[in-house]
Amino acid sequence: MCGIVGAVARENIVPALVEGLRRLEYRGYDSCGVAVNSARGLERMRSIERVSHLDSRLRRARLESASGIAHTRWATHGAPAIRNAHPMLSGDALAVVHNGIIENYEALRDELSNAGYAFVSQTDTEVIAHLIHSLYDGDLFAAVREAVQRLRGAYAIAVVHEDTPHIIVGAREGSPLLIGAAEDGNFIASDALALTGRADRFLFLDDGDVCELTRDTIRVVTRNGEPVEREPQRISVENSAVELGSYRHYMQKEIFEQPEVVAATLRGVEALTPELFGDAAPATFDGIDSVQILACGTSYYAGLVAKYWLETIAKIKTDVEIASEYRYREPVTSRRALVVTISQSGETADTLAALKYAQSLGQTRTLTVCNVPSSAMVQLCGTRYLTRAGQEVGVASTKAFTAQLVALFMLAVTLGRERGHVTALRESQYLQQLHGLPQMLTSMLELEPQIVAWATRLAEKENALFLGRGLQYPVALEGALKLKEISYIHAEAYPAGELKHGPLALVTEAMPVIAIVPDDAMQEKMKSNIQEVRARGGQVYVLADKDAQIASEEGIHVIRMPAHYGPLSPVLYTVPLQLLAYHTACTRGADVDKPRNLAKSVTVE
Repeated sequence: MCGIVGAVARENIVPALVEGLRRLEYRGYDSCGVAVNSARGLERMRSIERVSHLDSRLRRARLESASGIAHTRWATHGAPAIRNAHPMLSGDALAVVHNGIIENYEALRDELSNAGYAFVSQTDTEVIAHLIHSLYDGDLFAAVREAVQRLRGAYAIAVVHEDTPHIIVGAREGSPLLIGAAEDGNFIASDALALTGRADRFLFLDDGDVCELTRDTIRVVTRNGEPVEREPQRISVENSAVELGSYRHYMQKEIFEQPEVVAATLRGVEALTPELFGDAAPATFDGIDSVQILACGTSYYAGLVAKYWLETIAKIKTDVEIASEYRYREPVTSRRALVVTISQSGETADTLAALKYAQSLGQTRTLTVCNVPSSAMVQLCGTRYLTRAGQEVGVASTKAFTAQLVALFMLAVTLGRERGHVTALRESQYLQQLHGLPQMLTSMLELEPQIVAWATRLAEKENALFLGRGLQYPVALEGALKLKEISYIHAEAYPAGELKHGPLALVTEAMPVIAIVPDDAMQEKMKSNIQEVRARGGQVYVLADKDAQIASEEGIHVIRMPAHYGPLSPVLYTVPLQLLAYHTACTRGADVDKPRNLAKSVTVE
């Protein structure tokens, strides 16, 4: 992984390749490169710096071509180094870029080494290049088709050869790849955003597809060699997400976009009925006996909040599983369970694999909460809710998370209504609260100056503890995740009642504690937990509802929220924790949008 762009056209495509890489920088990467068929033959240039550095070198070299491929790499096999950067060459005539992981690369590497191929990198991708080269007899399309039959794992690849300078061949299995069509040529990419302003029609490849592009033609065949008749479709790709505007970072921009994102996610919602989740939803929801949620990272925490909602509002047993663990055990399943996947990209490898595993166990009632209509997860699930969060550029998810929460709350109320646990009056009240969220979120953003003051103190620390109870415990987990992934402060979250079962041993003046105290039935319990921290010399930073009975005093710092917002309060508490992580990272001088070692879309295991 992490980003692929390729083009074959009538004019110089090097600027298009570079611009495509710029648009994919948000995914995270540690090296980048291009390979083009120029008048001098196949030429390659790579960098372990930013795309801007690669662009400067390309301009100085005056490299021009009408066809080529480009890549941003996030290291899996082999350290970030020039020798491991893509594109990979074989025989100085064939170049490959690759997202994914080849699981049988060691066996293939031994076989190809014995056949005389010399390996110069530590990557699994070089195996693909040499394998295709070993099978090439003048027909690149045929060689790629034969090679991918021998690959095990996940891949999206684009291949060029100097013998056929006006052809690009691509293939996909378990990692996203699409074709963009335009009047002046054809493109291939791992993300439609890379082709914004270049292509106006898109064809999304399915697993097993192999394609061949010239500037005038597109050919796609299935795994079995059958021609694919799908026509490229006109799809609007939002470009505004990659325009930073007046904001300092994309993460800050996306935090402040949350009121409009929630409004967009709720647009047209006038009743909470199964039809919100697709035409098949009424039949899918009928007679379900439980809900199984599968997700990773931030989406997993959204699932934990949803568990409270589903069991409290819909009165339905709900389990939440980390997708990467679920697929490797033998769960007790029910064919009447509704399997819910949650993913921003809809291409999260572990979640996709867990979904397919659940389906293989006979769990055919599936629903996804996703932000990308064209994603594999949407295609695989019988029902879905699209969150309309728009492109999320910052690696640390913000607006996608709040949109997921809104969709999951609507699912809980819908199932509660279908199961007879939500009256028409209660549904109306829930809808009113939902439609009031954008205004409430705006009031959360107005807390930013107070949050900045907290962040200044927190930035001096190396550890932090987050506490919540009930609905707010998953929010505490998400707050800790945000802080650790962008500021590099070690942070953990606990249900506050667990303090005396171990974490209290960590509390000193050097350990700041962030506590969530809504004005609900758990308020007194939380106040007791806070006093336990203060008694050990800890500094407590409290987010409290307007009417919560807790005041600032020595060692206790309180920021007041609006009045308690009932079951939807987790959506509101999320925002100040996002701002806290953001401003702490800024104070520490961290690369907020591209935290070290992390990629935006985890499309490999």
